[in-house]
Formats: sequence, structure tokens, C-alpha cells
Amino acid sequence: MTAFNKNSEKKQEIDLKHYIRHVPDFPKQDILFYDISTLMQNPDAWQVAMGRVARQVAPFKPDIVAAVESRGFLTAAPIADRLGCGMVMLRKRGKLPGKTISHTYDLEYGSDTLEIQQEAICAGQRVVIMDDLLATGGTLAACVALLQKTGAEVVAASVLIELTALGGRSRLGNVPVVTLLSYDQ
Repeated sequence: MTAFNKNSEKKQEIDLKHYIRHVPDFPKQDILFYDISTLMQNPDAWQVAMGRVARQVAPFKPDIVAAVESRGFLTAAPIADRLGCGMVMLRKRGKLPGKTISHTYDLEYGSDTLEIQQEAICAGQRVVIMDDLLATGGTLAACVALLQKTGAEVVAASVLIELTALGGRSRLGNVPVVTLLSYDQ
């Protein structure tokens, strides 16, 4: 066995949950924040994470990955590179130049709007949505609706962390969700 293979095996044994920092009461009281910055700081853990995500996403054969502002950008770029596909950004209102398509959705307290550049996706393109976290599913459901307005075929959503107790995947209808790490709280 070569040294490269030994290193690969060691990287595969990494428990990525050890690299997720838990921050209580952030961004507000009684919220437990799962911080991925500590995962990204460790080069071996980050490489393993992106390799695992790429293996999860590849079977969906995306033409393009759609990155949700802003932490979705962090995973979508390396996955697009690894899979040899394109990447588009789904941004908050007013952050993209040119003509955009928008979708407004309800939040717990108020509403928000996501936009995509009008020419970013061609009708029929296979798209995987990428974000860091799936909680209640409101943002990902809005992304699905926005991409469907473009004529895209949303074939899956990919997240680093899913908070399963919040049931967010149920809001995505028949869009499959692949998750790197799950937490019950």
C-alpha cells in the first residue's frame, strides 16, 4: 500500500462532527448555532467533507449547482469544480447586476426575497441546490420555487448539516435532500 493510500484511508476515518463548533445562544437566546468555520479551518477535514459531498451530489448529474447566499457559496464552488459543472448564485434582493428573477417568501418574522440572474440557467438544466444548513426548510423551499421559475429541473438539495427535529426536508416536496451531518437538536 502506498503512502498516498494510507493517507486517504486516514482521511476517510475522520468524524466530521468533531470539527463542528456548537455556539449556544447565537444569533439569539435559545438558539444553538452549528458553526462550520471550524470545519473549514482544518484542511484534512475540509477535503474529506468536500469529497463526501461530491460523492453524494454526483449521482444527480447536475449541469449546474445553485449556491444559496452566503454559506452555500462555500460548498458550491468546490463541488462545481470537482464535478466539472457550473455554479450560479442565489442572492438576496439587489445584490446581482442585470435583470433578475425573484421570489419572495415568508420567514418566522417577516419576509425575504431571493434573486437569480435572468440568464443564469437555461430551461431544463439539472440543478442541485447547495447550502450549509437545513433547519425549517423555508429558504430551501424558496430556492426550489425560484429555480422552477427559470425552468430549471431541481434534481436535489445538498446541505452540510440538517437539524432533523425541525422537519425542514418535508417543505421541499419531492426534491431529494442529501446531508453530510445530521443533528436531532
